[in-house]
Amino acid sequence: MSKPTPENTTDADANDVSDLKEKLKDIISDEKLSENEQNETEDLPSLEQALEKIEEAELAADKAKDDVLRVQAEMQNLRRRTEQDVEKAHKYGQEKFSIELLSVMDNLERALDAASQHDDESVKAIYDGVNLTLKSFMDCFSKFNIEVIDPLGEPFDPQKHQAMSIQENPEAEPNTVISVLQKGYTLHGRVIRPAMVMVSKE
Repeated sequence: MSKPTPENTTDADANDVSDLKEKLKDIISDEKLSENEQNETEDLPSLEQALEKIEEAELAADKAKDDVLRVQAEMQNLRRRTEQDVEKAHKYGQEKFSIELLSVMDNLERALDAASQHDDESVKAIYDGVNLTLKSFMDCFSKFNIEVIDPLGEPFDPQKHQAMSIQENPEAEPNTVISVLQKGYTLHGRVIRPAMVMVSKE
C-alpha cells in the first residue's frame, strides 16, 4: 500500500477546509434566517392585541351604524314635519282673508234683518238680492270648509264661545247659551272667530 505523498496531503487538507467553510456559511445563514424569523414573529401583534383591535373595530362599526340610524330617523321626522307644514299652509293659508270676509257676512245679515222688517216692494227686491248674495257667500264658505258656529241652546264651550254676559234664566239649564250676539266661524275645524253669546246661570 503506497503512502500519501506530501502533495496529496495538501490537496486533501485544502478540500477539507473548503468543505468546512461551506458548512460554516450554511450554519451562519441558517442562524441569520432563524434570527430574522424570530424578529418577524416579535413584530407581529399578540393574540390579545389582535382581539382588542377587533373589538375596537366592532365598537366603531356599531357606533357608525347607530349614527346612520339616527340620521335616518331625523330625516324621516324632518320629512313628516315638512309635509305637515305644507298641509297646514294649504289648509290655513287663507285664514286672514277668511277673517276679513266675516265682517262682510255680518253686514249682509244685518241688511237682511233690516230689510225683512219693511213691506215696501222696493225693499223686498233689495231683500231678495241681499238674500241671494248671502247664500252665494255661504256656498263659497262651505267650499273652503268655513263653517258657522251658532250655538243657541247648546252648552257653553269656552273653546268655541265667548261669553259676553251671564243671566239668570229658569227656563234653561245652567251654563247654556241663551242668546247669540254674533255668530262664530271655524276653518277646517280651527276657530277663527268665537261666537259671542249670553250664558244662563242658576
